[in-house]
Amino acid sequence: MNSLDVVDPDIAAAIRGEIQRQRENLVLIAAENFTSQAVMEAQACVMTNKYAEGYPGRRYYRGCTYVDRAEELARDRCKALFGAEHINVQPHSGSQANMAAYFATIKPGDTIMGMNLDHGGHLSHGSPVNFSGKLYKVVPYGVNKDTEALDYGEVLEVAKSFSPKIIVTGASAYPRIIDFKALREVADEVGALMMADIAHIAGLVVAGAHPSPVPYADIVTTTTHKTLRGPRGGVIMCKEELAQSIDRAVFPGIQGGPLMHTIAAKAVAFKEALTPEFKKYQFQIVRNSQALARRLMDLDFELVSGGTDNHLMLVKLLKEGITGKEADETLERAGIALNKNMIPFDPRTPFVTSGIRIGTPAVTTRGMLEGEMAEIADLIATVIRDIKNDETIASVRARVKALCERFPLYPELG
Repeated sequence: MNSLDVVDPDIAAAIRGEIQRQRENLVLIAAENFTSQAVMEAQACVMTNKYAEGYPGRRYYRGCTYVDRAEELARDRCKALFGAEHINVQPHSGSQANMAAYFATIKPGDTIMGMNLDHGGHLSHGSPVNFSGKLYKVVPYGVNKDTEALDYGEVLEVAKSFSPKIIVTGASAYPRIIDFKALREVADEVGALMMADIAHIAGLVVAGAHPSPVPYADIVTTTTHKTLRGPRGGVIMCKEELAQSIDRAVFPGIQGGPLMHTIAAKAVAFKEALTPEFKKYQFQIVRNSQALARRLMDLDFELVSGGTDNHLMLVKLLKEGITGKEADETLERAGIALNKNMIPFDPRTPFVTSGIRIGTPAVTTRGMLEGEMAEIADLIATVIRDIKNDETIASVRARVKALCERFPLYPELG
C-alpha cells in the first residue's frame, strides 16, 4: 500500500481499519464472505483500465485480446460449475442480473410473482420500493403461517389466481431447502416462465449441498460473492433459446462497459469453486449452520421454521422482548456482525424488525468448525440476555477477539 499511503493516506488508513475490523470481528452476515488473496489480486489488476463494451469477439473497442480471454474463461468455468446452457458474466450485481432477466422476457406492467420480502424474499423480486415493484405488477407468495416454510400447494393457488408471466424463486432469508422441481410444476401449470435467484445458495448448489435449479428454471441468476466466495458481482444463466435476449438485455440494455477486472476475479473464483476443497467447504458451511442453530435452540431461542437446511438461520426475538435493531447494534459493539431481519408475519417494520439473521459462510472460511459454532451461540446468547450491561458487552468483545486470533485472517496482508 506504499503508493496509496503517499497519494491518499486517509483512504489507506480506512482500508487498514477495515482489514483490522474483519480480522477482529465475527462476521455472521449471511451475505458476506472473505475472498482468497488470488481473487483480490485479480480484482486489483490492470484490466480495470480496459473498456470492453460488447462480448468476446464482438467488442466496440480494439485491444480486447486479453480481456476476451478472461471473460471466456469466466464463462467456461461457470458453465462447468452449474451445467447451464448459456452464461453471461457481465452483470455488475445480482439486482442488475435480475433486471436484465426481466427486461429480456417480460414488459413493464406484466405480472411477476415473487417471494414476499417480509417472508425471506429479495428487494428485486417485487418489493414496492424497488424497480421491480415499480415497473411490474407484483403478486407475492409467502411461507405457511404454521410451518414458516413454503407450501407449494399454496404457491400454486396464488399462481392460478393471478396468472403471472414469470415466477421468481429464491430468497435472501429463507433457511430451508427450496424445491425447484415443484416450482417448475407450478410455472408449467399457469404457463409462466420460471426464474431462480440463487444468490445466497450458489456455492451450496455447486457442491451439491442444495438441489440445483438449472434443470428446471428458464433463467438462473446469482451473485458471485456470498457462498461462492468471489468478488462482488452477478451472473445470469439461461436456456440457449433465451441467450440472445439475455445478452442484449445486459448490453446494451442496462449496462455499458463491463468491469473487466471483476470478471477476471470471477474467473479465479470459479476455478477455486471447481476444486474438491471447495465442495468440502460448502458442506462444512451447512454443518456449521446447523450446529449453531441447534445450540441456540438448546439455549431456548426460537428459530423460524425450527432450524435450518442451509447457510443461515432466522432467530425470533419476540419472547426476549427486544428488537432486531437493538440486538444487532449491541452485538456489533461486542464484535459480532450480523443483521436485523424481518421474520414471517413480523409485527414490526423493516427498520426495527423482530429477528436477526445469522449466516456461517465467513466464519467457515476462517476455518471454524462445529465446536466454534457452539461457542459463538453462547456469545450471542450472553449479549442478548444481558443487553443493557456494558461490562457484559466488553467481556464478550474480548472473548470474540481471542476466538478470532485463533483463526487468523489475511496474514499475508501484514
